Amino acid sequence: MSVESPPIRPAASTASEAEAPPDREVKLRTMLVLALIVGIVAGVGAIVFKYLIAFIYNLAFYGVLSIHLDPNSYGPESSWRAGIIFVPVIGGLVVVWLVRKFAPEAKGHGVPEVMFAIYHQNGNVRGIVAAVKSLASAISIGTGASVGREGPIIQIGSSFGSTFARRLRLVRHQKITLLSAGAGAGIAATFNTPLGGVLFASEVLLPEVSTRTFLPVVVATATSTYVYRAAMGVESAFVVPFDGLVEGQAVNGAELVLAALTGVLMGVAAWAFVKLLQKTEDFFDNSNVNPYVQNVLGMLAVGCLGYGFFLFAGHYHVMSVGYSTIQDVLNGGITTALLLLLLFFGKLVATCVSLGAGASGGIFSPSLFMGATLGGAIGVIGHTLLPGAHIAPETFAIIGMGAMVGGATSAAMTAIVMIFEMTRDYEIILPLVLAVAIAIGVRRAMTTADIYTIKLRNRGRPIPTDRTTNMFLVQQASETMVRDVVVLPGTMTVTEALKQVDVHKTRVITTDGTRITGFVRFGTIPYEADRFARQTLNEIGSQEFIIASAAHTLNTVVTRMNRRNRSYAIVVRELRGLPRPEDIVGVIGREEIANAVVRNHYG
Repeated sequence: MSVESPPIRPAASTASEAEAPPDREVKLRTMLVLALIVGIVAGVGAIVFKYLIAFIYNLAFYGVLSIHLDPNSYGPESSWRAGIIFVPVIGGLVVVWLVRKFAPEAKGHGVPEVMFAIYHQNGNVRGIVAAVKSLASAISIGTGASVGREGPIIQIGSSFGSTFARRLRLVRHQKITLLSAGAGAGIAATFNTPLGGVLFASEVLLPEVSTRTFLPVVVATATSTYVYRAAMGVESAFVVPFDGLVEGQAVNGAELVLAALTGVLMGVAAWAFVKLLQKTEDFFDNSNVNPYVQNVLGMLAVGCLGYGFFLFAGHYHVMSVGYSTIQDVLNGGITTALLLLLLFFGKLVATCVSLGAGASGGIFSPSLFMGATLGGAIGVIGHTLLPGAHIAPETFAIIGMGAMVGGATSAAMTAIVMIFEMTRDYEIILPLVLAVAIAIGVRRAMTTADIYTIKLRNRGRPIPTDRTTNMFLVQQASETMVRDVVVLPGTMTVTEALKQVDVHKTRVITTDGTRITGFVRFGTIPYEADRFARQTLNEIGSQEFIIASAAHTLNTVVTRMNRRNRSYAIVVRELRGLPRPEDIVGVIGREEIANAVVRNHYG
């Protein structure tokens, strides 16, 4: 797969690097203040982005200058009639030029680029990405490309968080925290889902979930949601005039069985989405066709598909974000299983072609659309086959939304909580949880990579499949250390030491009688046999070590080793005053850390 990577920037000169001040680590309370600022910017950014989409949509579809648009309601027929087919083409050409000229990483749905920055670029996202992504995605969505709003706002928020942290010269983990806070704040404001934003950042972006990372994300998402609600209102993303489950009524067995079946089908659908998007992007990338020609062909197909649905069903269902169609399904306005299935397949093709041809936008909204239509079709069929089981198509449209999002993204809690926050329907939680869990399990059984990670895997720069807190880091040093240690005087010759140790197992700690002076690992020391008589342990030993307590967690040990660029930790019973040779109980090196990782994941 040929993926267009961001341009390589010239390295800073040696002199400037030498003059640059070192990165600094600020206290948690300072991080919370910085996260507050990131949240305010993300909230304002989500508002501006929404109005920008409305302005471009009204101009592109109707030729009017207006920022008023209700995305949950169908608009009238376009002023251009059949000419609407060419609107996505024109918008796409502008998007291709913007992306190629200013920010190649703004191409596509954005989240993989953010994840790539976290794991492979030290959390660095260029500031220009926010501006280019905003404009390019607004044009893509506003001119009818089948993409969503969340990918752009995630990349916009993460770009600001990363740039802000770089200007303050924060250390890597705090830079990544603000990047993730900006992304979570962006999606929280976009969908009016503060909890969903927190969980998205935690499940999809943060390599570490702890107090120092979680609290800034919470502050940023809460702040951005407040800013958005203060300006735009507190209404949920979708209105659910819902009577499928009576409040307080237990879910019946038929609903649970159908929810489980929905989970299976959504898992297969998520697998199809992941694979079809991959193959479509591969097809366009490997076609050796000019990017502008690729865009014309792809967007022309999307325009024809949208106009075809208008002629067949009265609306441009598969163009743009498709919130109006989702709302119509939730309102019970589309009750024909065939039309719902056609909408599912139409959106699947339109989204993959849009992104493959160079559009800029997210996959979250298309996933909601596909989940609502396929879930609604399952509900219609279930209601027909089981008329006495109180099966409501609207119920399964909501279940399908969560299961499709969870299956495609691997973010189970994000899908469940965001669907709840967007619909405000608590009665749906039990079948929703069941369907989401099964959908993710089925999709993972068919392919490990999800819609976000498959692009990076094919690029040859994969990220960890399980990206949550590393449990091995909470082990105590006493559980990880090697105990086969001998304490010897540093003045002892190597010849004498070799009579007392097993060179393949035993670690040697050297002392001057009262203090620990170094360590020797014979298996890694290039000592010379013909110089044994003259060499001492001090001469072949190393002072690249730290002192750790047996009660320290491995996280503390690894952090201190990394900060001081040390390769070994000498473990003592407890840290009180000057460590004495008689207090030594073990050693932790890179081999022990690696073994702890392996035991945690495969033991």
